[in-house]
Amino acid sequence: MFTAVTVETRPFPTTQSHSSPLSASELTDAQLVTALIADEPRAWREFNTRFSRLVLSTISRVTTRFRGVVSQEDVREIYATFSVQLLSNDKNKLRQFDPARGNKLSTWLGLLASHTAYDFLRSARREPKRAALSEADDLYSAQPDPCESALMRERAELVRNLLADFTDKDRAFIQLYFGEGLAPERIAERLGISVKTVYSKKHKIQARLQMLLEQAQLAA
Repeated sequence: MFTAVTVETRPFPTTQSHSSPLSASELTDAQLVTALIADEPRAWREFNTRFSRLVLSTISRVTTRFRGVVSQEDVREIYATFSVQLLSNDKNKLRQFDPARGNKLSTWLGLLASHTAYDFLRSARREPKRAALSEADDLYSAQPDPCESALMRERAELVRNLLADFTDKDRAFIQLYFGEGLAPERIAERLGISVKTVYSKKHKIQARLQMLLEQAQLAA
């Protein structure tokens, strides 16, 4: 069991004989953890260089016996969860690393990665078995689902309210142009107006509908 320790945050340490700071690759485990807690960008790059392969291999070693449950995408998800856990609660897990006990940072991170993988497996075991995505094709229906039906009713009610103050001719125009999608020439013929008037009326109605819709959204 590792004991939590408080690690003082400070810039990259320097050697005793030189005033220039150590490079990231020269940092000891304790110094690297200190720099990670201080959010030194070079320290995080060095962390990935040193330990990302170790963490991924640890996760893969734990999950390899459960290939029927865990995919490669799940391995990446476990790695992402591990990374988030290192940063959460003010980097509490990093602060728990105690080099004074003779532990290596690689050993500590491997233990954390292993625990994260097992936690994922326990969670996956409690989930109901999921069918393949391809089976969704067999569930296709031409009828809208309940949510879609409710949304369509809400939209229809909204349209009725917006068109309440329009004239019969304007509503007929809206039905032909926006509802049936007729060409301007056909609409002009049906309504006994010019094609130029069709385009003009379209722009006026669109502008009015947009204004009414914005007013309805503000009033909601």
